[in-house]
Amino acid sequence: MYKNKKVVVVLPAYNAARTLKQTFDEIPLQLVDEVILCDDASKDNTAALAKEIGIHEIIVHPINKGYGANQKSLYNKALESNADIVIMLHPDYQYTPLLIPSMVNIIGDGLYPVVLGSRILGKGALKGGMPMYKYIANRFLTMVQNFLINYKLSEYHTGYRAFSKEVLQSIRFNDNSDDFIFDNEMLSQIIYKGFDIGEVTCPTKYFEEASSINFSRSVKYGLGVLRVSLVHRLSKWGISKSALYG
Repeated sequence: MYKNKKVVVVLPAYNAARTLKQTFDEIPLQLVDEVILCDDASKDNTAALAKEIGIHEIIVHPINKGYGANQKSLYNKALESNADIVIMLHPDYQYTPLLIPSMVNIIGDGLYPVVLGSRILGKGALKGGMPMYKYIANRFLTMVQNFLINYKLSEYHTGYRAFSKEVLQSIRFNDNSDDFIFDNEMLSQIIYKGFDIGEVTCPTKYFEEASSINFSRSVKYGLGVLRVSLVHRLSKWGISKSALYG
């Protein structure tokens, strides 16, 4: 609990057995009330290991549904459990759980209803091993997104995010893609609804066990980001409003 607010950490997992325990061990359980993991039909023993290390709420998809679908299951479960603050953390140990108290504090004290752990603020991305082509693509896409969406973030592509209950209840995240573009659709919805977003500097680690999409899927993702940003702008202009913002 933080100031009588229930804090829930959600872990979207796929083949995360090699890094799950390391991630879980750094979650500040004295602050976090509940940890929920969704295993998106992993080929390893992610779900069994989650139970073994003490994660009590485990969702298992019988077939692989995708990164976005994984998050949908987690956010719906968190809301069902009456969470007030929800932190989405990848269990691949690319992002440090040690930032959870800061993110909870920002939301719990009413400073911002959404907090992103940014790899771009400071020098965390390249220092942590982000491939140069991904860094350049991140900067280019973020520049275009800031222009089209008319907002100002250091990056839209981090997988470390925290939300107030009110934000999750206000946007139609269940209507978003089941693929990786889910993250950008969600931020677009949040900004469209007028919620403010805070950012904290987040160190990151790129290593063999850390999850990452390949080049072809990165290209597909980049094109999807441009589409989402354009749809956002057209909806704001009233030219062609997307149902995602209903």
